[in-house]
Amino acid sequence: MAIYVNSHTRVMVQGITGNAGAFHAAQMLAYAPTQVVAGVSPDRGGEKFAEHVPIFDSVKEAKEKTNAHASVIFVPAPYAADAILESLDAELDLIVCITEGIPTLDMVMVKEAMKGKKTRLIGPNCPGIITPHQCKIGIMPGFIHKAGPVGVISRSGTLTYEAVYQLSQLNIGQSTCIGIGGDPLIGTSFIDALEAFEKDPDTKAIVMIGEIGGCDEEKAAEFIKHHVKKPVVGFIAGITAPPGRRMGHAGAIISGGSGTAEAKIAAFKEARITVAPTPVDIGTKVKEVLK
Repeated sequence: MAIYVNSHTRVMVQGITGNAGAFHAAQMLAYAPTQVVAGVSPDRGGEKFAEHVPIFDSVKEAKEKTNAHASVIFVPAPYAADAILESLDAELDLIVCITEGIPTLDMVMVKEAMKGKKTRLIGPNCPGIITPHQCKIGIMPGFIHKAGPVGVISRSGTLTYEAVYQLSQLNIGQSTCIGIGGDPLIGTSFIDALEAFEKDPDTKAIVMIGEIGGCDEEKAAEFIKHHVKKPVVGFIAGITAPPGRRMGHAGAIISGGSGTAEAKIAAFKEARITVAPTPVDIGTKVKEVLK
């Protein structure tokens, strides 16, 4: 059982007529059996993408006409929060927001609107989600993935790809890979994904990739200590980052002595998470815990 997405998931692409939306919609279509059933672009309704994917003016219309379950958002940052809210109003099961640079205040509004709703948000500022050989929603290179027993959760898109490539090279497949995003306010947390992987019978081990900034990794380690029985391999990026300087992601900043790599690694070890000292060790550590 795949978590959140599988071969039956019907996907619409918001911003499908933009350069990024068009490129990645084509890549998702090429990653069969992913079902891209609709595009959304205001004032372009009635047109077609790739000769057979209908484009609609609104998410609501796209859902009504195609029975889509999920949307993926490639809308520019100033309008991305509105795009999320539009999908939320349409009561989709899943929203994946790729967009980087959404103002934090906009995400405060989104988080408030999502309270009590059944819709799951992944992102923003994330690579998306993939269940290998079933469904790809996002920008990850599909060809490096291999179906198998390891769930991957990461704040970093690049390190997600690095971990997946190592696993596949070692002939270790993945159940589902989720890039949760590197912004201070995101939809799906480490704990949300850990809880799902712990319940998923097809996931036998978990890779969790964090980074400096915030306390989400410490909270996840505490959750693992009490609620996760499957082996977990962890890595924390940014151990050499100077305090007070943002490194890559908007959420990756050490402030007031909190959010350091050292504190996160200590929390991992206390929770009996197997820690990979460098990114190149992730694959071999997973191989060890699977034995």
